[in-house]
Parts: sequence; structure tokens; C-alpha cells
Amino acid sequence: MGYIKNYDTLASNDNRKVVLDLAEAAFASISPTEVFKQNFILKDDTLTIQDKKYDFSKFERVFLLGFGKGSAGNCKMVEDHLGDRLTGGYVIDVVEDEHFAKLEYTKGTHPLPSEENFAFTKHAIEKLEHVGEKDLIIIVTCGGGSVLFEAPNTLSLERITKVNKALLQSGANITEMNSIRKHLSKVKGGGLARILFPATVVNLIYSDVPGNDLSVIASGPLVKNHSSLKDVKRIFEKYDLAKKANLTLDDFVETPTDAKYFKNVSNILMLSNLTALNAMEKKARQLGYDVHVMSDRLQGDAEKLGEQLINETPHGQILIAGGESTVKVTGKGLGGRNQALVLCALKHIEGDTVIASFGTDGWDFSEFAGAIGDKDSLKKVTEMKLNMKEYIDDDNSTIFFEKEGDGIVTGHLDSNVSDLYIVLRK
Repeated sequence: MGYIKNYDTLASNDNRKVVLDLAEAAFASISPTEVFKQNFILKDDTLTIQDKKYDFSKFERVFLLGFGKGSAGNCKMVEDHLGDRLTGGYVIDVVEDEHFAKLEYTKGTHPLPSEENFAFTKHAIEKLEHVGEKDLIIIVTCGGGSVLFEAPNTLSLERITKVNKALLQSGANITEMNSIRKHLSKVKGGGLARILFPATVVNLIYSDVPGNDLSVIASGPLVKNHSSLKDVKRIFEKYDLAKKANLTLDDFVETPTDAKYFKNVSNILMLSNLTALNAMEKKARQLGYDVHVMSDRLQGDAEKLGEQLINETPHGQILIAGGESTVKVTGKGLGGRNQALVLCALKHIEGDTVIASFGTDGWDFSEFAGAIGDKDSLKKVTEMKLNMKEYIDDDNSTIFFEKEGDGIVTGHLDSNVSDLYIVLRK
């Protein structure tokens, strides 16, 4: 069995099978095991991570800290490789309990923070804030880390949750959201680098951000921040956060600017959606299709993006892209941005066109990773007398696809490199 658990149900025609096979190729390419094998090599006392080398004989202690969706599986591989060289560490993810020999694991929450997330971050900071020059800290940073690894400067859990809800429903893109988050936190926007100074830090980054801006991924805990309070004020006013999130400009603080906090930090991009896009492109060519990679940093409103993707796909070709759409929530339903994109795109489907949109972590704010849509979908809509506009207006895409049957089910997956889009236009 592949990654898509309901593959057989969804593969109702040959065109759908092609699209689903491309999705399977994408999921396989970002498997943590494969990525780790190519980028993390330990020989004797030397650890090589891409072009960086670390001599364990120079360090007295080695710690591991992981946060974000997919961090548990990656930290497990690091622990297995390092064995007795590892002193200890801390991991937070959303999966069920992982079993570690030396690491403390916490199951946290996403997309909203919780007491578990707060307690984990506080505990990890307290244990690691006294590290010194002879300590090596390996960090595994994955998408979702902004919520899972959180220590606000002053805001309570109730207030920071309100901020996150307002941002998720505002239509703000990931860069805007994380600019707000950075200036409310002790650990974001380079805050963790200040806490871990003067230890040697290597940050293994698994990007879920279009364009792979390292300062945005998980709100850049180990990357010098370039947004200012002036930028925050613009975003704050643009999305009316004073009213929607009960915030004032006095709640925000500047992030660390002293270059010394970052001089011992190496930020290494381990994985991004380019890996998945390359795998899908290769698979499409193997199947005999002309394929166009539109972008690895596609952004825009989910309601409009599906139509754009279809319109920009030449007849007889496959278009693939990676990125992250946004949804301005006005209804009270249950949905996710990938499902919303496909639902809104259905009215633009003609002939044998197929569109799919899915999150690489397998979770699009619900049990569905995303959805697939084509003429078979429209046939079911007609037969079941479903009013698509009502579901769109109420932001109720998950319930729509539960009834209609075209939600993609994978369960939680171990990598998170933003969302992927496929259009096949015969």
C-alpha cells in the first residue's frame, strides 16, 4: 500500500490514477529516511551534514531539540545515529508517543497552541539555557514549529490562541503571520539563538514555507529577523488585529539584533517542496506527459487559485506547483485550504481535467490531506444534489468532501514541505 489510504476509491478513472501516482511520488520523495540518508553522515567522530563537519571530540555534551510536524521521526533517526554520543534532548510533535532512548517526547497541538506546547517550550529552555562553548546543540526545525514551540513574552495562552485564530482566519500569508508571531515571542525571530549562545548550534530545517525563507520557517527561531515593529504595525492594521485579536502595539517587542548570537549557528535546509516537485516532474515524464513546474512558492486566495491553476495548464499537459494558499474565513464550517481550493475549482472543471491539492504532512485542518476533483466529482455533486456554493460560503469543505467522497486520506505523515498542486488537462 502507498501513502494514500483511499487510493482505490479515488482512482475512478485513468486520469485520476495519473494524478494520484504523482502525489504518491511526491510523498515518497520526502520520506525522512531517504532525506536523512543523503544528508547526515557519521564516520568515527566526525558528523557531516551537507557541507558542514562537526568533530565530536571537541564537544563535552551533545543535545538534540526538535519541534514541528515531522520532527519526532527525524529526531528518532538522529538519536539512533548518534547513540552514546548524545547527552539528551527534547522533542514536540503532533503524532502519538514516539519511543526514544535519551529524548523526552511531548505530544503537542497544532494549528492552535496549548498548555502542552507552552510547558514543553518552558522546560526545554530551562534545561538548555545554561549551555556553553563546549556544547553542541542539534536542532530539528519543521513546519508547524511556530505553534508547537512557543514562549510568549507577555501574552497568556488564551490571548496567544486568540492571536493565532485571528491570523489563520484573516487571509494573511505565512510571512505576515510569522512576522506577528516573532515579535510576541521569546524564542522566535532569533530568540532561541540568543538563549543557546555561546554553544555551537546546527539547525536542520525542513521547510514548509514557499520560497524557503529561513527566517520565516517556524518563525525563524535561529535566524536573525529582518522584520521591524514598523512592519508589524502595517500587518497589525491591515488585518485589524486590535479588534480581532485583542492586541495593542505595546504587546510587541523587537527581536534580537546583536550579530554575536548568530555567529555559532549553522542553518541547513534539509528538505523543501522542490524535492517533491522534482519527483512529480520525473514521474510525469515517465508516464509520457509534458509537464510544467509553475512555481515552488505559489501563494494566493484558495477560492481563486484553483481557477488560475486550471487556466494556466495547457491542453495536453500536466501542471505542478508548490506553495500555500490562504482562506479568509467568514463561515462556521469545517475545512482546510487545500480542500477549499479544490471545492472552489470544481465549477471551472471542463472535459477530462483533474485537479488535486494536498498538504504534505497529510493533515489539512482535518483528516483529509486535501482533495481531488474532476468530472466524476461533478457527477456525484449532481446526483447527490449538493449545493457547492453553500459549502463554499460556510467554509465547510471538509463536510462537503466527506459527503462527496473525494477527500485524500493519508493520516499524519512525517514530512511537511508546504502544499502541492497538480492539474492534468487532457
